[in-house]
Amino acid sequence: MIDLHMHSSYSDDGEYTPSELIKMCADERLKRVSITDHNCVKANAEAQVSADRFGIAYIPGIEIDCVYQGVTFHVLGYGIDYGSKDFEEIEERIRAQSLGASLRRLELTKQLGFPVTEKELREATKDSYWNELWMGEVFAQILLAKPELENHPLLKPYRAGGERDTNPYVNFQWDFYSQGKPCYAAVEYPSMEDIISIIHQNRGIAVLAHPGANLKGQEHLLEGILEIGMDGIEAFSSYHSQKISDLYFRKAKEKGVIYTCGSDFHGKNKPAIPLGGAVFGTDMDKEEQARLIENMLFSFKK
Repeated sequence: MIDLHMHSSYSDDGEYTPSELIKMCADERLKRVSITDHNCVKANAEAQVSADRFGIAYIPGIEIDCVYQGVTFHVLGYGIDYGSKDFEEIEERIRAQSLGASLRRLELTKQLGFPVTEKELREATKDSYWNELWMGEVFAQILLAKPELENHPLLKPYRAGGERDTNPYVNFQWDFYSQGKPCYAAVEYPSMEDIISIIHQNRGIAVLAHPGANLKGQEHLLEGILEIGMDGIEAFSSYHSQKISDLYFRKAKEKGVIYTCGSDFHGKNKPAIPLGGAVFGTDMDKEEQARLIENMLFSFKK
């Protein structure tokens, strides 16, 4: 099988080192993979060496935050020249804003009545590559572990048996810290047009990540996104139902762009998502689709 969307410890919310992650892929008998860390390409060199050792075909990747029509999206870049300074600059621009945005999230979290301190956040992220970046997942880990908050009404949905207990940490992030939510802290992300251009300049392929999540309620934006040069759509995602996967598979075919698949595996932050866990469309042969995706990626030329 194939999994083209996973995160290592070079993402702020990833658990495993690149080598550990590739070993896990080998254990799951995945044949072609890509590590697509948030705004960072550091995993790719280590992952390539490890993949070669296990006989896994590796595609260099990244997942970049960007903005289109005022909405934040994630764009996957595949086959990129990960040694390019362009990607160093993307990481540096995000990192420069990280602490200020993190402190703002802390302030807003306290305004909701949650007892959390900067010291706790620094301790929780001390071993992280992005130790100054405190997203909702970190807040959730701290708050859900506090005995005195066991019956807090805002946390009940994320505890066992609650309606948001599947992947509780990331659900907490989406519900409280994403764009338009009460603890959202604005970060200046590059435009989608610029990110597509950077990916293309570095011999890569630009793919819109998990559209069923990011385009929900704003599906009309897809037409414009494809018109500005997006090469493909991640039609098959762990965030998609079979119905949504069918929808974006058809969209990709209709618009003449490639389609890809990815689990968005993170480890402990998204425990319900396994490697190779993308949801394919109705009555699809997963192995056949994997072969088609692989062929599309390697025949695609910018």
